[in-house]
Amino acid sequence: MHPLTRRTFMQIGAGTVAAGAARKLNLLEPAALWGAGRAVAPSDRIRFASIGTGTRGCELLTATLAVPGIECVGVCDLYDSRHEAAQESVKKQVPATRNYHEILDRKDVDAVIVAVTDHQHRKVVVDACAAGKDVYCEKPMSHTVEDGFAMVEAVHKGNRIMQVGSQRVSSIVYQKAHELYASGAVGEVFHIEASWNRNSPSGAWVYPIPSDASEKTIDWDAFLDGAPKRPFDAKRFFRWRCFTDYGEGLAGDLFVHLISGIHFITGTNEVAQRAQSSGGLFAYKDGRDFPDLIETVYDYPKFRMALVCNLNNDTGESIKFHGTKAILEISGSTLTFTPQDIAPKPEGYSLLGWPARLRKEYLAQWAAEHPPTAPLNFQTAEAETFTVPEGYNDVSDHQANFFNAVRTRKPTVENEVFGNHAAIGCHLANYAYFGKTIATWDAGSRTIKG
Repeated sequence: MHPLTRRTFMQIGAGTVAAGAARKLNLLEPAALWGAGRAVAPSDRIRFASIGTGTRGCELLTATLAVPGIECVGVCDLYDSRHEAAQESVKKQVPATRNYHEILDRKDVDAVIVAVTDHQHRKVVVDACAAGKDVYCEKPMSHTVEDGFAMVEAVHKGNRIMQVGSQRVSSIVYQKAHELYASGAVGEVFHIEASWNRNSPSGAWVYPIPSDASEKTIDWDAFLDGAPKRPFDAKRFFRWRCFTDYGEGLAGDLFVHLISGIHFITGTNEVAQRAQSSGGLFAYKDGRDFPDLIETVYDYPKFRMALVCNLNNDTGESIKFHGTKAILEISGSTLTFTPQDIAPKPEGYSLLGWPARLRKEYLAQWAAEHPPTAPLNFQTAEAETFTVPEGYNDVSDHQANFFNAVRTRKPTVENEVFGNHAAIGCHLANYAYFGKTIATWDAGSRTIKG
């Protein structure tokens, strides 16, 4: 989440940011990170290692520094220079290796962070569970539908704790949105729209290639495990999200956050019934497989959901719930609640075609059937804005929730079942896009049909 500065916070309070009617501004209060404020005995500490220390892996390692009672004791990556980057992230020297099995063989490792490419999630997670390690796995949980169910089975068979890494599920903004949704204040919601748009080479995964990248510093054969064999290609290693062999494109990078957030807020823990996608590859014709624009409409039993991700225009991240009583909208780190005016009113527009005598008769009858509400009984919902304090980090909250679950053995919200359902939503979007068909989820056979 991107917290507001004090200046922006004051601007909202003054009405210079919020549009329309004046809103009540609320600064959400973060809960204390698990274990904060108390000493943790060495025997009570959780020791973990990170398998995968690229951009996201290092971001997660940095976030763990805010979580008390845990200790990083090892790192693993196929690219040697990332070992150094990981040690800089945890601010100490820890054992580093290319071979993740060396991590899993260690008796002093309680849990692992899995931040490898999507196509290798399954093998690392399954092996980690078999080795008795709890697992934090980056999103999307799976590269294929089959991978996801194999991972769920491994977690259950090993009696492990698993959390998937869509951190919005642990955000105080999303928790507030869930509270409002569950209270009935939004009314019935039949339509949800969400988008996450970016407009930069970095946002399109066109990452620079480090000067020392070569077959000597990268274990290319290990990277290709589970993917077609091909000659060394540094672009594929560092820009893997562009290619179907290793990633899930925009659906796996951004849709999964939107789907996970919407599932959490609405209390949904199931796969969409079907999906229809449109889009194209317009700007980034650099040899990638995935589109730079994708739009998908999902059918759920109680609502429809329309998602858009566009790499050619930056409007950030937003989710809007269109309720019969109010609109609930998340934009970045700010949540707005805008009541709908649903107070009873006499018809006006269509009466223009009535003669005066009939209009008068109708209005008199309407007034008799709708006496004015007594002042003390009259209540109306108030427009409100909620935001986070400066410095708030939902990634650290998500990490804290995982390590708390490791200690208490109580499942996380974004466990293997929740994460699998969200990931299948990504697979539905891509199946519909590439197949130019309506993708239907068949729960009985656990397959996508089109």
